[in-house]
Amino acid sequence: MTETNAAADNAWVRTWSAAPQAPDAGLGSLEDVPPLMDVTLRQVVRISGGGRRVRVRLTNEYGTTPLTVGAAQVGIAIPGGDVAQGSAQGLTFAGRSAVTVPAGAPILSDPIDLPLPALAKLSISLYLPELVGSCTCHDTSLESGWIVAGNAVAGPTLPEKTEPLPARALLSAVEVQPDAAATSIVVLGDSIADGFGSTPEANRTWPELLAERDFYVCNQGISGNRMLNDGLGTSGLARFDRDVLATPGLGYVIISLGRNDISISTAPRDDPALAGFLAMFPGEPVTSDDIIAGYRQLIARAHDRNIKIYATTVTPDEGSETYTAQSESARQAVNGWIRASGAFDGVLDFDAAWRDPSHPSRIRDDLHAGDHLHGNDAGYQALADSIDPSLFN
Repeated sequence: MTETNAAADNAWVRTWSAAPQAPDAGLGSLEDVPPLMDVTLRQVVRISGGGRRVRVRLTNEYGTTPLTVGAAQVGIAIPGGDVAQGSAQGLTFAGRSAVTVPAGAPILSDPIDLPLPALAKLSISLYLPELVGSCTCHDTSLESGWIVAGNAVAGPTLPEKTEPLPARALLSAVEVQPDAAATSIVVLGDSIADGFGSTPEANRTWPELLAERDFYVCNQGISGNRMLNDGLGTSGLARFDRDVLATPGLGYVIISLGRNDISISTAPRDDPALAGFLAMFPGEPVTSDDIIAGYRQLIARAHDRNIKIYATTVTPDEGSETYTAQSESARQAVNGWIRASGAFDGVLDFDAAWRDPSHPSRIRDDLHAGDHLHGNDAGYQALADSIDPSLFN
């Protein structure tokens, strides 16, 4: 990838990310997890582009009390939770092996020398000696995670007794120093970016598939996220500076939001089956003009930083629980503006990649996950294949 924003040799580039959420602002994956105290969390992430040095970003951004990390380690992941022999290295923070992260703050580890090829899988272990009062997370995770009693950070293999960790916890990014100047593509999106419906452990989300085309790609999708209102995660407008513009090595932005703004606003309010679902999404209904105004805000903020910004068109959803004729009309209005306005620096036409030619308000049956809304593995592959790589050169 050529540089677009003065990326230089020895500069840090983000190669993996998970958008932080409050523990009560997700899909509820942590509800049955016992309180985290005197335990080790071991999590696996697959980076996009490689590099020769690594640092890890931890997050207590939705924490209500300071977070104590007693020890941390990174190494090359082996399937099943083990760490490749000779690859493990302890992480330090300002030279210390333990750190306390203030409530509301992130923290970066010190850099370590660890040459990594593109698409390498890392094992990251954190020992939590004290109670984590409010666990900043990303809900859900498509990679395995484990909870182990006590300090098991340095263990090359997982003990027999572990508990599953069903969401990302306290971990928000991995950054590398590449061997040559590079920039990162950041996706700000919802569940379609987050990969809902794809096969766990298989790395089949469309941002991960895009990364396989030799790009650094960071996925800041949140399932259930909206651009204009909070709900399942902070709104796209509110988190744009933190999750996108603050990214080291940022070169390009892809906005893949708007579907939930439309669906929540136009869903039938008198349907008892939807009442509990809709209760998770506060705020007044919005119009297609409101959504377009939100896009304009994101465009202006990206262009202020000399960053190119692209948009995906909103995909079809007839057959889903929230589909209405009103939602389809709003979708067409939003997509018409994305395609014709020229306001974005480019368009990724996901609607065209997914729609059934004989029934354009529906996703092709072989591309959705059974809910007429999210992709299956083939669907996400179709999205990745539809992206013109020259947009990032």
